Amino acid sequence: MSDKKKMPLKFRAYQAIYPAKIKLKQLKEKLKGGKKMANFNLEGKKAVVFGVANDQSIAWHIAKALNDSGVRVALAYQERIESLVKPLLGMLNNPVAEKCDVVDDALLDSFFEKIRKEFGKFDFLIHSIAFAKKEHLEGDFYSVDRRGYQVANEVSSYSLTELARRALPLMNNDGSIIAMTYYGSKKVFPNYNIMGVAKAALEASVRYLAYDLGKKGIRVNAISAGPVKTLAASGISGFDKMLKHAAEKAPLQRNIDADDVANMALFLCSGLSRNITGQVIYVDAGYSIMGI
Repeated sequence: MSDKKKMPLKFRAYQAIYPAKIKLKQLKEKLKGGKKMANFNLEGKKAVVFGVANDQSIAWHIAKALNDSGVRVALAYQERIESLVKPLLGMLNNPVAEKCDVVDDALLDSFFEKIRKEFGKFDFLIHSIAFAKKEHLEGDFYSVDRRGYQVANEVSSYSLTELARRALPLMNNDGSIIAMTYYGSKKVFPNYNIMGVAKAALEASVRYLAYDLGKKGIRVNAISAGPVKTLAASGISGFDKMLKHAAEKAPLQRNIDADDVANMALFLCSGLSRNITGQVIYVDAGYSIMGI
């Protein structure tokens, strides 16, 4: 059976209408004159973004915001979601896009060689990658097996260090590396399970990388976003309840969206954040300050 036939019917139908949906989105933006991020002029900078899965991805919103601020963007995507990424490229100015998987050394070698040829040097690295087996995002945490534990941490945590090491020779001084995390790294969220452990390791990695790369003026930070509906989030059992609970308990009494995260990423890429590094910055409508 082909991989395409293995895909759920709902996903195949989504794939079929997806290009038309993106074309309509692109047309609407052109009619409006395009988005301009007046407060963050990053003209001439270059960014490498890992984690775009479709137009709902946090990584995509960051990539688009950077693009609209004058940054030339390179996207790394998995082959299985190529049909969802390719239609987005028409919304970017002269982008680079290449298949890559952070657990495949050959693909990583090929990807960064292409970046070297296309960009020479670049300024920003965005890490918006996480993965755990679906059965480990429900039920009891102690049910995770050894391999599931390894996979979740390799993809969701270790990959930041792997990408930073490969990016370092190509990054300009005073660059910025940004990772995406979640409050489940510090507090228990039922069903988040192994991902909470992986995000805790990711946040520790941010601090150690910030120390190591500070001598080059490269800043390393994480954005801890409140729950946002994405393709990845859909794999977490009870995610809709998490959204509802966050809106009810947050001081601002609402959920955030991916554009809120993108705005923070722009700040962390800009010179306005030149002395901020090694930090986990919360964009969650205040939810994380609450004790009850």
